[in-house]
Amino acid sequence: MATGTVVEVVMPQMGVSVSEGTVTKWLKSVGDHVDADEPIVEISTDKVDTEVPSPGSGTLSEIVVQEGETVAVGTLLGRIGGEPGATAPPPPPPPEPATQPAADEAMASAEDGVRETPKPAAPEGNGHDRAFVSPVVARIAAEHGIDPAAVPGTGHGGRVTKKDILAFVESTPAAAPPAAAPVQSTVQSTPAAPPATPQADEVVEPMNAMRRGIAEHMRRSLDTAAHVTSAIEVDMAKVVAIREKLKPEFQRAYGVNLTYLAFVARATVDTLREWPWVNAELRGESIVTHRTVNLGFAVALEGGKGLIVPVLKHAEGLNLLGMARGVADLAERARGKKLLPDDVQGGTFTITNPGSFGTFHGTPVINQPQSGILGTYAVVKRTWVVQDERGDDTIAIRPIMNLTLTYDHRLVDGAYAGGFLRDMRAKLETWGESDY
Repeated sequence: MATGTVVEVVMPQMGVSVSEGTVTKWLKSVGDHVDADEPIVEISTDKVDTEVPSPGSGTLSEIVVQEGETVAVGTLLGRIGGEPGATAPPPPPPPEPATQPAADEAMASAEDGVRETPKPAAPEGNGHDRAFVSPVVARIAAEHGIDPAAVPGTGHGGRVTKKDILAFVESTPAAAPPAAAPVQSTVQSTPAAPPATPQADEVVEPMNAMRRGIAEHMRRSLDTAAHVTSAIEVDMAKVVAIREKLKPEFQRAYGVNLTYLAFVARATVDTLREWPWVNAELRGESIVTHRTVNLGFAVALEGGKGLIVPVLKHAEGLNLLGMARGVADLAERARGKKLLPDDVQGGTFTITNPGSFGTFHGTPVINQPQSGILGTYAVVKRTWVVQDERGDDTIAIRPIMNLTLTYDHRLVDGAYAGGFLRDMRAKLETWGESDY
């Protein structure tokens, strides 16, 4: 967005359900030159961490929102001068005293997103419309015994918004409840313990937007679904042999690293066609089965800074090469903070791959509102009983992978989950060259 010779950097709209973002890091300092479309600031939402490209070229003349601050979509983050050394325009003059209360009231109501009815109150000394509060603000103030006039307002003309009243409530010690009739009791009440003071050997830091989103999403999943996990062992000998044959070709011809995950993902898509309730969800009392497979892949960000699940749309139409390309692209963009909100939405089934770290078993949490999540684990050489050419049992060394399926028992029964895992194992153990 440009204003004269100054380009404004604002908090972008990162999806219809995202209303705010947190500035995590400025990639440029005041006085630095920045080119158009060059990353200038990193932001974090409850869905993605991403880099915001510069909307223009010039010198970063002002940083308005500092690192760690959370602001609404559309908020001015900083300014870029049109030429090196350009300075920011002077701030706008303070608003004049309101002369049309009805117009001011309408603007304030739009800001809170509710229709407002004026309440009689003593006029403010500054002439602004702070005396008017929305029904939502009035209700919250009444519930907590707060005088809205005592709350610093950030709305139009200093008006108190819902965000202001909630922030004031959080920062104010809870008021004592109204006195009630005495009740005879022999139990002595214990006052709530105050928050623990960090010790000298402790480091305390606030959760970022992504971590808060993960915490809420995981807790809600456990509160919603009836989690059950089933596991199966897979002899990956044929997959290992085909991967060793194809990996150099894929790398040389297409620049793609062929991983075991691509094989598992390809087999998953085929098996979901045969067991559609694993690719379904519950909506109230209805079962919604998806005709397409939008495959999510859990990607851990560096240093444990978060977990993100980008989605490979219409994975049912991809062969092994397409699957390998898609998985690599999603992982690279996730770790490079290049994902958009649409890249993490619309998933119908999720795969998580902790086996890349050497783990051999786990119980993943379902990615709501899906009904299942597949866990893939390390391929480990183990002693295994096989049949020789005469049909006799013998002991061999085989590359074995554990697979787990965590499913919502409200929809998927144990026998159904077992059938899914059995058929998926069969596909991986009988993989042939025609399955590319």
